Amino acid sequence: MSPDTLVIGSRGSALALWQAGWARARLEEQHSISARIAVIQTTGDKITDVPLGQMGGSKALFTKEIEEALLAHRVDLAVHSMKDVPTELPAGLVIAAVSEREDPRDAWISRSGATLKDLPGGRVGTSSLRRTCQLRLLRPDLEIRPLRGNLDTRLRKLDEGQFEAIVLAAAGLKRLGLESRVTEFFSPERMIPAVGQGALAIEIRHQDTRTGQFIACLDHLSTRLATLAERSLLRRLGGGCQVPIAANAAIQSDTLRLVALVASPDGACVVRGTRSGPVGSAEEIGQRLAEELLERGAGKILAEIYSHSALAPPGAG
Repeated sequence: MSPDTLVIGSRGSALALWQAGWARARLEEQHSISARIAVIQTTGDKITDVPLGQMGGSKALFTKEIEEALLAHRVDLAVHSMKDVPTELPAGLVIAAVSEREDPRDAWISRSGATLKDLPGGRVGTSSLRRTCQLRLLRPDLEIRPLRGNLDTRLRKLDEGQFEAIVLAAAGLKRLGLESRVTEFFSPERMIPAVGQGALAIEIRHQDTRTGQFIACLDHLSTRLATLAERSLLRRLGGGCQVPIAANAAIQSDTLRLVALVASPDGACVVRGTRSGPVGSAEEIGQRLAEELLERGAGKILAEIYSHSALAPPGAG
């Protein structure tokens, strides 16, 4: 690789390429350097007909192959959706920058324009157990079905009539200029987002100080602290990306407020909690709230989920 060029590893979906393109543009604006994007297909991209929550070895579904390219020096940095990144990284890699967060909320899109409250009934599509359990809490009468594929594919399936409504991350819709498709946004209190939702993780080799200096311009401190609290909670719970765990941290002045939820997939058992503290204690806030949730029954819920699935608890994101 040329010393004057940075190679960015990315998945090949339209959203992933937008995210990598954003990083490339910022790097080229801030430094006298060129950057190019190397598209890498991940396990999660290859298997599109199985619900994420049912995929064995689900850790790093959307990051593993990109991280292998990073360790092999085929790329200099990787741009991931933070919510896809496991809490335990491969040896030799580090998240060196976290982008300013886009809208962390989930978005409801219905064919008829009906809100969640007003939808008469029917099939609703979503890709995550986290959304499934919260939808069942809000509307137990709806038929919640798995929905895989990239953002365009999911919208196409809605338009074809396979679903009456779907739920997607607001961040992806906004980044691709599709906000007009949204029927309503869920507040983070009504439907708690995924850990890291809306933020981008910039991953590099631990000893690569050159790349680290270049990407420092991509880092946003408040988002880094908020996602640190969320990921600290996830790590302490031992939960993976596709387990019904939700968390969202918001910072106001010097205070960080973290809200989180652990639920059974059917929504029958729910443990929810909130914890606040100084922003400098972000990691501790996440750990403490996780311990509180475990004491109140989250541990039993997670153990039950793992005993009936192929998911591996510790170390997954």
